[in-house]
Amino acid sequence: MQIFPATDILGGKVVRLTKGDYNQVKIYADSPAEMALEFMKDGATNLHMVDLDGAKDGLPVNFDAIREAAKIDGLFIEVGGGIRNMQRIEDYLSLGVKRVILGTAAVRNYPFVEEAVKEFGSAVAVGVDAKEGLVAVSGWQETTNVNSVEFCKKLRDTGVSTVIYTDISKDGMLSGTNLEIYRELSEIKGLDIVASGGITFAHEIETLRKMNIYGAIVGKAVYEGKLSLKDALAAAGGQK
Repeated sequence: MQIFPATDILGGKVVRLTKGDYNQVKIYADSPAEMALEFMKDGATNLHMVDLDGAKDGLPVNFDAIREAAKIDGLFIEVGGGIRNMQRIEDYLSLGVKRVILGTAAVRNYPFVEEAVKEFGSAVAVGVDAKEGLVAVSGWQETTNVNSVEFCKKLRDTGVSTVIYTDISKDGMLSGTNLEIYRELSEIKGLDIVASGGITFAHEIETLRKMNIYGAIVGKAVYEGKLSLKDALAAAGGQK
């Protein structure tokens, strides 16, 4: 099972939000690239990066900060936030980013998902962020009437191979993740699920691994010292 330390970027700095609230921001580092190197010292081989400004505004606001991180050898980097057209996908992949994550665009402009997957295959993932089972968009600021589990199945049928699924109510709360939703999602054959939102304890990662969940994103629990990255990696069975 893969572990993805999260590096959320707001104004060029590494931050964490609580429940996706842009008014509840805590800064952890001035440089995403420096944070990435710290994660690598603990054994990380993956990095999950989100341009929070981009997610809200629809523009690649923190492109330069992501470019610096992408220069680091030995990291599989996935990036989301504000990727709304084919050119931006190409721009990120040209930096050495291995996977881009579509979010709002996947809901608002589904033909874009179809086109992107046809062109870039497994280098395109979709982030499905849910509030009470419904998909949220625009940096989690707006909730749609789209059922999140059914949307995951639709994405699989379209050819999407990886979905990053976040239960927003759990994100940043340091109280555990929603294991039940990942148990349900694990039944969707042919789709790699990355669990995100509230993962706080090593035993949760062990449970997700036993469900055959492909990956897990760890964020605030690591930054706050509630869960060491080394313990997270060990619970996942080590990085491959």
